[in-house]
Amino acid sequence: MALALWLPRYYIGAYGLSVATAGFLATAFSLPGSVFRALGGFLSDKFGARVIMYWTFGVSVAATFLLSYPTTRYIVQGIDGPIEFTLAMGVVPFASLTFVLGFFMSLGMAAVYKHIPVYYPDNVGSVGGLVGMTGGLGGFVLPIAFGAMADLTGVWTSCFMLMFALVATAMLWMHLAIRRMERREMPGIRQLPQLPELQGLGEKAPPRPAKQRRRRTSTSRVPAALPAE
Repeated sequence: MALALWLPRYYIGAYGLSVATAGFLATAFSLPGSVFRALGGFLSDKFGARVIMYWTFGVSVAATFLLSYPTTRYIVQGIDGPIEFTLAMGVVPFASLTFVLGFFMSLGMAAVYKHIPVYYPDNVGSVGGLVGMTGGLGGFVLPIAFGAMADLTGVWTSCFMLMFALVATAMLWMHLAIRRMERREMPGIRQLPQLPELQGLGEKAPPRPAKQRRRRTSTSRVPAALPAE
């Protein structure tokens, strides 16, 4: 919600686009963020909500990191003199990355609501309301924070720097919470060795016992005992 509100202003300020063009390009993020929620629910049912959340956070961390990199001019002292080059992201790559970000965020929204009946089966309505309230507050507070960051730093990409910090913190928080629940539900997991598949690789293998020769037995038949006279 926050990025959907902020992206038109970003396109106008960072790329100098018109209001109509900025609003059209902002749909590259808003449209997949809404359309693919049903797909996120299907994938959460098939592969598990936790897996989808890890994919959402992982791709979001990578995308926000690339989007947060500001236009930078480098000067390298070469053999024949200074070499100057600039790193900048054009409008098309930027819109493509926002599309990818919106797509995976829509999957994550469905995965979040998939978690609610699993962890809170007796309070699905109240917890779902809290999740919606948190999303609404984020959509209200974050655009203000984006504007404040732009004023303080003077860098347009500072909003994605803040998003990168938030997404990375959320991913780390989720992972640590999952590990804590696993240790609580399965106390014996603490006694498991680290990387158990590597245990014993450095030990010397015991010598093999010498092979015993097999005795060859004759295939001829032993003559039967003669009858007693």
